[in-house]
Amino acid sequence: MSVSAATPWRPTAVQEVLGLWGLGFLGIIVSFLLFGGSGVPKLVATVGFLYLPLIPMRWRGEDYRDYGLSLRTWRQDVRLFLVMSAVVFPLFFGAFVLWTEVLQHLPAELARLLAPFRGSAHFTPRLPPRFAEWVVDQLFVVALPEEFFYRGYMQARLRDAWPHGRRLLGVRLGPAFWLTALLFALGHLAIFQVWRLSVFFPALLFGWMRERTGSVVGAALFHAAANLFVRFLEVSFFGF
Repeated sequence: MSVSAATPWRPTAVQEVLGLWGLGFLGIIVSFLLFGGSGVPKLVATVGFLYLPLIPMRWRGEDYRDYGLSLRTWRQDVRLFLVMSAVVFPLFFGAFVLWTEVLQHLPAELARLLAPFRGSAHFTPRLPPRFAEWVVDQLFVVALPEEFFYRGYMQARLRDAWPHGRRLLGVRLGPAFWLTALLFALGHLAIFQVWRLSVFFPALLFGWMRERTGSVVGAALFHAAANLFVRFLEVSFFGF
């Protein structure tokens, strides 16, 4: 009588996502504690975001295209990116101006928790130094790896566990959408800056864009552009 081999244990979708998120989060914290403000924590984050999901993906015979890292809908992605930029960035500019005014009236300790900038603000349009390098860095080192890991891999795997949700602006958004945005925000606490929790709100836009096109390309473009726009505003208002 033959004895069948035991089926190897495989985590559930939720266990898989939370486990890989925890590994990535821990890696960034350790690298930040060891190497401070150097480029090492960013490198650890980029490598982790791109390669940690490969472990379970290979169990299932999947590749990056299965999780939205593909150019098959690039025209739709670019159109959506342009529309979102045209709508969101003017609104954000107004909100930023208002926020700089509010910060000046808050206690200093609270202001330091809520924003990386402080003091009186005067808008003089200018680009950050080495802006072209910033564009490459934000798109390929920051936005694309983060969008693949969070909106591409994580949001899709959590949707496998929780496929239900309510339709909003043409897409179905459920627990996977909200938990992905929450983990994205919490992940930014790895370098101990409380104000980074605010990324929860743009994460909702990134997640919606991913569901709208089935790709992370548009979300990555918008993510990079948003980071660059914030940097432009910081330099233009505060000179740093």
